[in-house]
Amino acid sequence: MTLPRAELSTAAERFGTPLYVYDAAELDAALARVRAAFGTARVFYAMKANPNLTLLRRMRAAGVGFECVSAGEIARAEHIGAKGDAVLVNGPAKSAEEYAAGARLGATFIVDRAEEVGLLPPRSKALVRVNPALAVSTHDHLATGAAGSKFGVTLEQAPGVLRALREAGHDARGLHVHIGSAIRNAADFSAAFARLMDLHPQTGDLEVLDVGGGWGVDADLAGIAREAQAAASVFGARLWVEPGRYLVARAGTLLTRVVGTKRTGRNFLLTDAGMTELLRPMLYGAQHPVTALWDGEAREKWDVAGPACESGDLLARDVPLPSPTPGDLLAIGEAGAYGASMSSTYLTRSRPAEALWDGSSWTLIRRRETPQEVWAAELQVVES
Repeated sequence: MTLPRAELSTAAERFGTPLYVYDAAELDAALARVRAAFGTARVFYAMKANPNLTLLRRMRAAGVGFECVSAGEIARAEHIGAKGDAVLVNGPAKSAEEYAAGARLGATFIVDRAEEVGLLPPRSKALVRVNPALAVSTHDHLATGAAGSKFGVTLEQAPGVLRALREAGHDARGLHVHIGSAIRNAADFSAAFARLMDLHPQTGDLEVLDVGGGWGVDADLAGIAREAQAAASVFGARLWVEPGRYLVARAGTLLTRVVGTKRTGRNFLLTDAGMTELLRPMLYGAQHPVTALWDGEAREKWDVAGPACESGDLLARDVPLPSPTPGDLLAIGEAGAYGASMSSTYLTRSRPAEALWDGSSWTLIRRRETPQEVWAAELQVVES
């Protein structure tokens, strides 16, 4: 949690809960850490982590590019004026709409399978995504570089895909690797880079080596950067990186109020936020720091449970907290990534509002939906 308790309480009173709040200073600090570690590497933000337009505009103003994995994300990039080498188009099953939109912006496509060579728009810029077939230190659902993952081509296939791109008239710029998210062990990156370097005798020098992101928020960025730069130098390539969660996770906090308590086989602290606001604990078993914004000594442990009629709707387990009362405010930290972006309207719940703290004042950067807005796209057919 990067913001003072008083400011968090002010935001909750002003905008209501559940509420996502972001600290602009931490957003800037995270980008500064990446640039300090990776030097002249080109930075692309993995937009799926948090696509709020205000945050995207801040990053664009700072010279950051964007990695997009859907037509909607490409549209967001275009909306804020990003184009050309500021846009990457990624994904294992790109649609015709996504190819066309990427081509219109002059984006670089990340080729995920050999068949894509024949699907790309004419004279496209492209990188070949390589799956290094590694077991990495993260949740199975986040391990994109594992042998059983759906992402990328094999090490054996990569040189042939590069050749096929060139023969088809495309600009085969280089290789791409992304082994997962929230990776705890820096040795996982070392292993991935080593497997890429083994390809150099077959590929020759390249223009770009894109090593993705996936670094845990406590990762040794300097160490990872040294090895990434060494790999790029083997190929004579410029280094590109694609942080997502690293740039926004710590800047974001989910504020939720206590609705009540319940004691059955466990102690449940019931809150007005749950899986529809923060899906990561249910989806990945993610553990977020939880802080009580009320005073008292922590005497009991509580399971923080949301309002959905789902047994898995738990934001945290066994959290030591002071004795709670309805209306008390709880802060769930490291929620800036894949929090608001994965929020849903399941149960016709309104997705949470979002606010940005600039060091002196709050700005609402996404208002809370009304129920009518949630169902606005539905066609209400009335039978005669």
